[in-house]
Amino acid sequence: MTTTDSPLGLVEIVGTGLVGTSIALACRRAGIDVVLTDLSTEHVRTASGLGAGRPTAKSDRPALVVVAVPPDHLADAIAAALTDSDALVTDVGSIKSRPLHEVAQRVDAAQLSRYVGLHPMAGSERSGPLAASAALFDGRPWAITPHATSTPEATRAVAELVAICGAVPTTLSPEEHDLAVARTSHLPHLAAVLVAGRLAGAPAEHLALSGQGVRDVTRIAASDPALWQQILGANADAVGDLLGELRDQLDDLIAAVRDDEREALHRILSAGVSGTQAIPGKHGGPVRPMRSVFVSVPDHPGELARLFGDAGEIGVNIEDVHIDHDPGRPVGLTELVVEAGRAEFLLGALESRGWSTHR
Repeated sequence: MTTTDSPLGLVEIVGTGLVGTSIALACRRAGIDVVLTDLSTEHVRTASGLGAGRPTAKSDRPALVVVAVPPDHLADAIAAALTDSDALVTDVGSIKSRPLHEVAQRVDAAQLSRYVGLHPMAGSERSGPLAASAALFDGRPWAITPHATSTPEATRAVAELVAICGAVPTTLSPEEHDLAVARTSHLPHLAAVLVAGRLAGAPAEHLALSGQGVRDVTRIAASDPALWQQILGANADAVGDLLGELRDQLDDLIAAVRDDEREALHRILSAGVSGTQAIPGKHGGPVRPMRSVFVSVPDHPGELARLFGDAGEIGVNIEDVHIDHDPGRPVGLTELVVEAGRAEFLLGALESRGWSTHR
């Protein structure tokens, strides 16, 4: 695709961190002309050097402005984009209702109609333009959140941006979006934070027993606290309501554990199983039965590549992978998640190739 036949025209990215630069790279992959704006000239220089676009010039007239700044600055940047140009405007912030309300107080109705929010459900523990990738959003869900007066033209443009980034669109109202992310992102993050907080200052002999389970549960707790303060502050009502529900359930769980109430424990634990089964499968499709195959892998270069290569030659697709390092031996226990119907075949084939497997 060339710039002239792009349905988006010139795209301006405001904020060249991980997400903004990744969107810019995806647009450039599609042949779209991109200009970059950021308070950090170093970020713009880095993103430009990666091929994400060029610095914005005064003469540029973007057709679409994508605001990718921290939550506390979203409303200011969106309002500025709407008042300083006649471009269509979107943002990729993780909260939609509060910025929309604040922007609506600063711009007129015609300007507000050119705005539609977006939220890509993808990211990384790393930050900044050097962590960016044009493939960051491939197959990932993106929320499109038009408000009551968004024009069809603005909605079509942001939907085209989602398609260019290789993502899967889901349309929600701003209010429904904020409740959805509180449930699927913000509450899980806070649960991970609380569990991880119980590890800080724990005796070394306790931490020596850490396995893959605690790593899985606490991984997201390592995210930037300053950013999460902004996210939670902007979505306080939805998160607060869910935390209240969780507190009530936690009280029930404490009572069931202390009093050894087996029926109540079974009900609570079964609800957790049902919740995991409710999560959509790969690419948003139906959940398929999966099974874990465990393989001991020597902890030195090339062994994981050999394992994946063998699985590929065997013809079994690896849906997910986890590695639990053995603190007492130079090996890692690698968990390969595969379709349940292919697990026994994979086990036998790997064993025939000399791998030590565990059922």
